[in-house]
Amino acid sequence: MPDTQGTCDCPACSGADGLGMVVGELTTNGELLLTIDDPMEAEVLGATLVSASDLIGEDAEEAFTQGLVPALESTGAVEALATLLAIGSVSPGRLGAAANDAADRLAEAGITRPVWADELQAPVTADGFQRLDDDQETASILVCSFHRAGRGHAVIINVDRNDCGAAADVLFLDADKLPEAVETLHAAASSEGVRIRAENLSPEEFRWQAENALAARAVHDAGDVALNLAEFLDDEDDSPAYPALAMLLRARLATLPEPGRPPAPHPTDDEDDIGPDLTRLLIPGGFELAPSDVAPSAALPAKRKKAAGPAPVYQIKVVLRGTKPPIWRRLEVPADIRLDRLHTVIQAAFGWYDTHLHVFETQYGSFSSPDADPGYRAEAAVTLEQVVPTANDKIFYTYDFGDSWEHDILLEKVLSPDPTVRYPRCTGGRRAAPPEDCGGIWGYAELLQVLKDPDHPEHDEKLEWLGVDNAVEFAPERFDTVAVNQALSAIP
Repeated sequence: MPDTQGTCDCPACSGADGLGMVVGELTTNGELLLTIDDPMEAEVLGATLVSASDLIGEDAEEAFTQGLVPALESTGAVEALATLLAIGSVSPGRLGAAANDAADRLAEAGITRPVWADELQAPVTADGFQRLDDDQETASILVCSFHRAGRGHAVIINVDRNDCGAAADVLFLDADKLPEAVETLHAAASSEGVRIRAENLSPEEFRWQAENALAARAVHDAGDVALNLAEFLDDEDDSPAYPALAMLLRARLATLPEPGRPPAPHPTDDEDDIGPDLTRLLIPGGFELAPSDVAPSAALPAKRKKAAGPAPVYQIKVVLRGTKPPIWRRLEVPADIRLDRLHTVIQAAFGWYDTHLHVFETQYGSFSSPDADPGYRAEAAVTLEQVVPTANDKIFYTYDFGDSWEHDILLEKVLSPDPTVRYPRCTGGRRAAPPEDCGGIWGYAELLQVLKDPDHPEHDEKLEWLGVDNAVEFAPERFDTVAVNQALSAIP
């Protein structure tokens, strides 16, 4: 009954009954947290809970911090401790601190922590920061991999460049599946006549771009009708909703170095022009698909005529981009070598297996095999001399669109052919090439770190993958000119 002040303290009006129901539901969900061993599953549940509360209203954080967290703690249940850890793992600010402090007090009181709790506290590292751009200027994809306590997972952020650079989707998957996913993306784009180019990013730049994409999406979603908590948790396809994945991603991004510049601005509702200029503001430099020192497509020079006599010899330096110390090969090839044959030469010189797609990018266009992309020109019909006509000219060669092994090819000298020499030949180089399918430049760097540490949880697994008994057998500093020339001489 209402009191003389016109208020009511019954459970329904005071909210106590509702709070008890929510605590009971969270405790039930907490039972699932006791059956897992991967802390990321706990983070996903925590992100689902907290992001669902964010959709209810502006006071959600206060309600969680002042009401739900103490109520969970008061149960003294192991399920409650697990739920508090899950919430604290992804929540910034007061809510995250309150949830973690409550979990610590339960643990000090003797409540058993879940098996994944210690792993949740392990440091997070990240690598493989890339942006993939399509030549239709409609979408970009940001990818990277995060690692913690021997587990790795990758994130893929689909950025809609026609929607203020907002995040359209966020996907998490096992880190070892990322190269395959990226290559599948290239193949799907190729089937639609769309070309994609990868660009490596610094951790700071990746965080800046990813946070801008999430912020733009948040602005667009702000006007949506709030979702009911029960409906949010009971997603029909049994997969985390975007708000939960975005919250988890923000927690991961917080482990990266802070960007050295402020967030990009977002247009207000009364601004009329939300077009390509904003997209280029969100990602500086726009979306240049070719390297900046490749000129726009020009008319391809004619092939050498037989009347011109034998072709000279090109001394080229092929450098694997992004490697420190640099990995490179110096090769001598006939100037009129076809690009498809040059591809085979590079494969042999670096020890690649030719099991993935490739492309040559030049100022005269992009050239590859018929299987790569309908938009590419046929490499078998073009010679190196046509696309690299003078000394100091440069072209670019990318192998494996998943790992994205990018090579700079520089014409150093034009030589007269030596009748006693069999071309192509290698005259120098540095360091062994990375093993194929190791995850690109960042994956290779991680592999080297794992091999250096015998106590690393993935050490033995990597040795087995490489087919060696110990790390000494894998010598990244090794380069053997004789072995390279033997591989070159085996080319038909």
